[in-house]
Amino acid sequence: MPDSENPATPVTFPPTFLWGAATSAYQIEGAVREDGRTPSIWDTFSHTPGKTSDGDHGDIAVDHYHRYRDDVALMAELGLSAYRFSISWSRVQPTGRGPAVQKGLDFYRRLVDELLSHGIKPAITLYHWDLPQDLEDAGGWPERDTAHRFAEYARIVGEALGDRVEQWITLNEPWCVAFLGYASGVHAPGRTEPEAALKAAHHLNLAHGLGTSALRSVMPARNTVAVSLNSSAVRTVSQDPADLAAARKIDDLANGVFHGPMLHGAYPESLFEATASVTDWSYVLDGDLTLINQPLDALGLNYYTPALVSAPTEEMSGPRADGHGASAHSPWPGADDVMFHQTPGDRTQMGWSIDPTGLHDLLMRYTREAPGLPLYITENGAAYDDKPDPDGRVHDKERLSYLHGHLTELRRAMEDGADVRGYFLWSLMDNFEWSFGYGKRFGAVYVDYTTLARTPKSSARWYSEVARTGTLPPVDEV
Repeated sequence: MPDSENPATPVTFPPTFLWGAATSAYQIEGAVREDGRTPSIWDTFSHTPGKTSDGDHGDIAVDHYHRYRDDVALMAELGLSAYRFSISWSRVQPTGRGPAVQKGLDFYRRLVDELLSHGIKPAITLYHWDLPQDLEDAGGWPERDTAHRFAEYARIVGEALGDRVEQWITLNEPWCVAFLGYASGVHAPGRTEPEAALKAAHHLNLAHGLGTSALRSVMPARNTVAVSLNSSAVRTVSQDPADLAAARKIDDLANGVFHGPMLHGAYPESLFEATASVTDWSYVLDGDLTLINQPLDALGLNYYTPALVSAPTEEMSGPRADGHGASAHSPWPGADDVMFHQTPGDRTQMGWSIDPTGLHDLLMRYTREAPGLPLYITENGAAYDDKPDPDGRVHDKERLSYLHGHLTELRRAMEDGADVRGYFLWSLMDNFEWSFGYGKRFGAVYVDYTTLARTPKSSARWYSEVARTGTLPPVDEV
């Protein structure tokens, strides 16, 4: 049997393929009270007892706000051609409305200039989950006004950085924002209101459409606008009609609720049917779907693990296995009768099964859903219990194997017709992993949380070789 991690014929990528890494503001920046920044929902949530592992928070995180020059130098050392980062909304607009704080924008101006000086393309995500607390106090994403506030914020950042940054992403993983934040409550703001979650989903869609239009109104035509979806590769335990119906519900709530209006200008009718007991969707107003359905220049996909579902079984009373943290509340409004199963095979420290074929399936799905639309993998990676050896080195062969397998499947999708233009590893470095605190390490660069020293892991050195050569080195060579 051939060794997929050490193939006789190397896996190679086109020379124009973009190799990057990704982070988000609240997970790495720290400096939460400096230069006019005010609390976001994640500041509030992480300082609420019992919400995060060990009471961890992002007050310091990995102090990227003060160490960004060294971090960019490290990216350059690793040979990255792109860096995807997010803007802290409350660093730019402390209350989520009104004029910008120039000191906040100046930080991002300096970061962008530093990246460009090292030949690294910046890719900006406007929203990676850190809503200004003032806007949540006014109702948050379930309120329509939040979408209009986002458009105002997008215009401000586009005007400030659009002359130097060509790649823009409106939202990161709106599914997590809506359903983990407002249905299961395991993410900020920690609400458990199923109808509010569906309202939030719609207003996130509206924010994407309004934000896209706002960006294009102030930026050069050469700039591109995308969105990053954590679309799910939904699979069933059998072809039984009841299991297929269960998969349809989850597919609508994981995927169709966002790509339906964004790509096709309509929600799936089956979504309305599945959620009829939860909401009447009266907040979808005339003209909303046209506002949402703005032409995209690219689509970002975040992939970690597939979902395996069935109709209810005798195990239904047991713990959920949907991979989104322990909660007494379902993150799937209208689909409480769907059973999630652990997919077979090895798992990461998050408990997520490792199945690179799901990435191939997802890429081919969107090749069919949106023919001609360029695709990027804007997040992909794995958490492991990384520890330095006695010499201070961090040899993370499990992550190497994970990356090799997923990049091999990505290349296979390209050979099958998927127009994939780039890959952003999650994450550049260890950081605050939301409700899991600092206990889960996704980084290619190890961070000592006491000294904040950065140490590239074996996976970083391996990925550096990939970025420089466009070829996947055998795992055993590291």
